Amino acid sequence: MIGLLSQIYALMVPEPGPWPIPTPNVDGVKQSGSSLWNTFAPGIFWMDGNSIGYVAAALTTSSFFPQAIKTLRTDDTRSISLSMYSLFTSGIAIWGVFGLVTGNGPLILANGITLIPASFVLQKKIRHRLLRGEH
Repeated sequence: MIGLLSQIYALMVPEPGPWPIPTPNVDGVKQSGSSLWNTFAPGIFWMDGNSIGYVAAALTTSSFFPQAIKTLRTDDTRSISLSMYSLFTSGIAIWGVFGLVTGNGPLILANGITLIPASFVLQKKIRHRLLRGEH
């Protein structure tokens, strides 16, 4: 737990964020920085938007892998909906393109990584559907 807290703390930066939110005074001292975090937890610390994005990207991307690995190992796609997985994989690709267009690092990283195994699982599902007649 301490290691996780240390890693989260390492992501925090002392400069003000991009949001022009006024930071309240704490004990008569004006706080440096202006972020949503400082508005709700003044004087403690704050994370910039990209740091939060990278943490979210790491969590959501890593949560996808256990199911993808199981599907690829067992070669069983019967419980996967082809329409859902097609939409999911297309959405990942489009989010990745959006990240490239906007220069959003967390979107590029998370969707670029997730697109690879998602494409393999989708390809496997399509092949099973064509060869075995799975629904």
